[in-house]
Amino acid sequence: MNSSPHNGHSKKPVSPVFPLPTAEEQAHQDKVTHRLREEITASGEAISFTRFMELALYAPGLGYYAAGKHKFGEKGDFITAPELGPVFARCLARPCHSLLNQLGGGDILEVGAGSGALAADLLLELQSLGRLPERYLILELSADLRARQTETIRLKAPHLFGRVHWLAGLPEKFRGMVMANELLDAMPVTRFKVTEAGVNEFYVGWENNHFVWREKPAGSSLRARVEPLGLAAGYISEINLRAEAWVRSIADILKQGSMLLIDYGFPAAEFYHPQRTQGTLMCHFKHHAHDEPLRLVGLQDITTHVDFSAIAEAGIDAGLDLLGYASQAAFLLGCGLEQIMAASDPRDVHSHMALTQQIKKLTLPHEMGELYKVIAFGRGVQQPLPGFTLQDRRERL
Repeated sequence: MNSSPHNGHSKKPVSPVFPLPTAEEQAHQDKVTHRLREEITASGEAISFTRFMELALYAPGLGYYAAGKHKFGEKGDFITAPELGPVFARCLARPCHSLLNQLGGGDILEVGAGSGALAADLLLELQSLGRLPERYLILELSADLRARQTETIRLKAPHLFGRVHWLAGLPEKFRGMVMANELLDAMPVTRFKVTEAGVNEFYVGWENNHFVWREKPAGSSLRARVEPLGLAAGYISEINLRAEAWVRSIADILKQGSMLLIDYGFPAAEFYHPQRTQGTLMCHFKHHAHDEPLRLVGLQDITTHVDFSAIAEAGIDAGLDLLGYASQAAFLLGCGLEQIMAASDPRDVHSHMALTQQIKKLTLPHEMGELYKVIAFGRGVQQPLPGFTLQDRRERL
């Protein structure tokens, strides 16, 4: 759907043919469809795509992230960096270690912890570095994922499990490191289209036994965001207002510390590139990528790339310092990736090859290395975070 051949989660290009749902999956899809149709009926005609995406992903007990389907790993729909192995977490431990040393202690808050692999591996590495957080907090709304995180951490780091605490909402105040890996891309977006007459917002209706797109003239706030972009008629894209609001909510609670966000995306100039006329919205089902969010509801991931310029602006406007912005490859190299590789024993062929494959996936430009970015904010932090020593692209934002 966009000009990049890879669209997050280390996923494959758009696939014209993908697996059909099983009977059990179809039954679940029917339930989600019924829930969405109820919402559409109650609204009279159509619901905003923002609301459609929110329900498809997060409707309690039904949405993609709220139900019991495996999302991560080879048996799921996509693979995230922590699922590849411990290298990603071992690198992220360096900025956490640096910050906790600088603060003389503090907590780590991971928002949207997936399978729990990052939490377990990060705690183990921080233990080896001699700087465990006072608490490892996980904000996770999905009961299914909380259960999986519990299982993962108990299995991989049982002696550190007592430091882990699950939250149902953000704490009133926080001191330490806030981390989110591939969180912003799954937040419901506002989808729009530029027309000769102005800006339209996308809605979703129900017709002839399936979901259909609708368009309505955009409200003043959306027009105020889209019109300055100077996009040509016919241009379709997204604005992630929820992600911007989330950054502001973290700024509200962060008394001292840093926020580290890892996701796939671009600065605004690339996000709204003249050739990216259909936006960045993508769906993923059993490792097949496509651009049809109105099908397979409740069974597939729906994602968009991140506009890092908008995220940077939201953080700065909320009073945070922008500490750095770099590609994932450059950031991991700045966090000691080469030293981790150098310490690997080539004579242990299996382990060495596994490590090599992880590093290739994380850093090669055609894999996750360039499309994925790392952006960091801080408050009351004097020392620079490891990771931005080799590359800092803040000027591109």
